[in-house]
Amino acid sequence: MTGNRVERRLAAILAADVAGYSRLTGLDEEGTHLRLRERLRGLADPKISEHRGKVVKHTGDGVLAEFCSVVDAVRCAIEVQRGMAERNATVPQVKRIEFRIGIHVGDIIVDENDIFGDGVNIAARLEGIAEPGGICISDDAQRQIRGKIDTACEDMGSQNLKNIAEPMRAWRLRINAGGSAAAPTEPPESTQALALPDKPSIAVLPFENMSGDPEQEYFADGMVEEIITALSRFKWLFVIARNSSFTFKGRAVDIKEVGRKLGVRYVLEGSVRKAAGKVRITGQLIDAVTGAHIWADRFERDLTDVFALQDEVTVAVVSAIQPKLLQTEIDLSARRRPENLTAYDFYLRAMQQYYLMTPEGLAEAIRLAHRALELDPRFGLVAALAGHCHMRNVIWGHAIDPQFDRKEAVRFLRLALSIDDGDSETLAWVSLISAYMVGDSESEVEMADRAVALNPNSYRAWHCRGQVYRIAGLPEEAVRSFERAIRLSPVDPRLPITFVAMGMAFVELRRFDEAIVAGNRSRRQNASYSTAYRCLASAFAHLGRDVEAREAAALVLQLDPAFTISALIARGGYLNAKLLIEGLRKAGLPE
Repeated sequence: MTGNRVERRLAAILAADVAGYSRLTGLDEEGTHLRLRERLRGLADPKISEHRGKVVKHTGDGVLAEFCSVVDAVRCAIEVQRGMAERNATVPQVKRIEFRIGIHVGDIIVDENDIFGDGVNIAARLEGIAEPGGICISDDAQRQIRGKIDTACEDMGSQNLKNIAEPMRAWRLRINAGGSAAAPTEPPESTQALALPDKPSIAVLPFENMSGDPEQEYFADGMVEEIITALSRFKWLFVIARNSSFTFKGRAVDIKEVGRKLGVRYVLEGSVRKAAGKVRITGQLIDAVTGAHIWADRFERDLTDVFALQDEVTVAVVSAIQPKLLQTEIDLSARRRPENLTAYDFYLRAMQQYYLMTPEGLAEAIRLAHRALELDPRFGLVAALAGHCHMRNVIWGHAIDPQFDRKEAVRFLRLALSIDDGDSETLAWVSLISAYMVGDSESEVEMADRAVALNPNSYRAWHCRGQVYRIAGLPEEAVRSFERAIRLSPVDPRLPITFVAMGMAFVELRRFDEAIVAGNRSRRQNASYSTAYRCLASAFAHLGRDVEAREAAALVLQLDPAFTISALIARGGYLNAKLLIEGLRKAGLPE
């Protein structure tokens, strides 16, 4: 730099590191160090110079270099990977050093002998999503090499790169087993892509043990098996069995190829690392069709009881990816042409409308549910959804003809049970519809308990169980169920309903301050949800906070002008909500 002026220039940046370096050093620290030094000094550095590049620095397990030309950078990367493949030919798989390389072209800051800036950061992040032995380049770099290099580029779609503000399109250079750039080839007959199922499909690959501790191999495998089991309880998911997923154990994999071979849309992969009494688990969910990253997270826990830890991480992973998968499927369905929709697509579109929690949304959800049942009369879950929407029309005061909606709700709950009384999600909705529309507490509690027993990882099952127990006059158990539901799906679009139901249970337990917290959480997520203000009005009134109680009551009437306490009781579900009703009267809501 000169004075205070920052020196900048446009450059092609190449970032490379070793895949699984910690695992390799754990197995053979000195041997890995010596082999890496030989690969860097004897192969990478000379190739960088040969292609008119400059080594900026070595990064412990890799190298950062800059080039004046993206073409030179890419040609260098291809030759480095070719040379690495040749050197690895006689090395056992477990000891192979394989580079991952990322390349980007962009503006950099030059500071003495180092370079900085987004251009450098992006190259490093692209290296992080490259395959072992592979090359990943940015869209900007791909445009620069188009037509200039005899190589095939595979579109990875838009990628969310860590600490990079905007998603970036990335490309994978196809490198064959010999390390040379290759055009895509048709897979042999035995590996032709399997057709995707008509519902979301997922494979969970064995997690990589990064600890260098063989005992952690058992922990990682056991955790993956638990995740597979947990996901398989969702009947709307198609989950590949453990034995098929584990055929990829210990192999560098191409996620798109995994998707083709197993016939799945989504692939979950991850790694496990143990250090200083803790275990760190990373996971990422990838769309195997486009290569796009849908979700990624890291979990760190104390390494005490291994089996309890497996359970804890399984819950964390499943609760993160299950709602993300459903939302991704809803988004995909919304983009499909109407003439190509299946019964499942209509169900997804109905769910999207249901989440709006408006009279118009419920009406459209019912219409779409009918379309789904026309295509598939044995779709038990969509029958339960239709019944649930009719029930919501009644209890939210949206029904033009409450008796019609009540009868339809009961008709659909019976239809759903006749189709499938062994599905957790269906049972959960049916138990709730019955609790509001029928009022047979013993039967409804039994169904709700069976729903969570069939799938203890289901947000819907625990939410409905909480509602059923609250309506039955058992608020303590209701709160425990709601807390479990929130833990299982902390970003679920249905949370406003769960928060306000928990708030009403808190009112019956005389925990009014907690009821206000829950009511406010519901209100913040959906300001037009009138039930949240009913909860707040009652809780404020019991605490003697009359001004706030009347403000909440005014918002109830603003959102639901026809509201009366007697009409609320007549809708069902409030027989055991004596303190809630008493608070509504104190808040000044009309009888």
